[in-house]
Amino acid sequence: MTNSASTPPARRALVTGGSGDIGGAICRRLAADGLHVIVHANGNLARAEAVVAGIVAAGGSAEAIAFDVADGMVTRRALDGLLEAGPIQVIVNNAGIHDDAPMAGMSEAQWTRVIDVSLHGFFHVTQPLLLPMARKRWGRIVSVSSVAAVTGNRGQTNYAAAKAALHGASKSLAREMASRGISVNVVAPGVIAGNMADDAFPDEMIKQIVPAARAGTPDEVAALVAFLCSEPAGYINGQVIGINGGMG
Repeated sequence: MTNSASTPPARRALVTGGSGDIGGAICRRLAADGLHVIVHANGNLARAEAVVAGIVAAGGSAEAIAFDVADGMVTRRALDGLLEAGPIQVIVNNAGIHDDAPMAGMSEAQWTRVIDVSLHGFFHVTQPLLLPMARKRWGRIVSVSSVAAVTGNRGQTNYAAAKAALHGASKSLAREMASRGISVNVVAPGVIAGNMADDAFPDEMIKQIVPAARAGTPDEVAALVAFLCSEPAGYINGQVIGINGGMG
């Protein structure tokens, strides 16, 4: 997709897990803000392409890509291809999976896969893009965590561990990159309406556990992420920002 001759080329944003409920909302919002959005999916490229089609129909600029963020070599090859067109200056690490079980009954495979996607995926995606971003002396990195990483949650020791690790990694990376005009922050959603939450959280439970007495929306999360990716948000750095209706 091309830009008009009167405007400079759009900054490029990579959104991992961009084909899901929250990821898709983030992609659409960033595109509406004028970024060229690279919509990532794990295996289902068709879902990412559907998000792209919606963005293009609305007048935005986007492309789709699929790879497993937990596989370092595969991710590196995909990123090398993307970098041939120039640096990626906005990264939204949104890819993540649940595989819930009480820890006493959790398999090693359940523990490892959840951490591979959320935590190792953060490294595999972000690390190769840092130096090209630093050369431009401007960048935004936002990782999507969870209220579970802050408060804990039964059955989610693996998920909470993976997401909490993003907090420490992001605070440290922020200190490393801040002098290059790069901010690194975390957004920690609570109960957000969508396929995963609708099954796990009946309305009555939401009213009990969420002070706002409702689920959040993917668009509300996307608005926060988009602000952190914007020019005016440059002095917000190394922060974990909850968006949870008052849960904690």
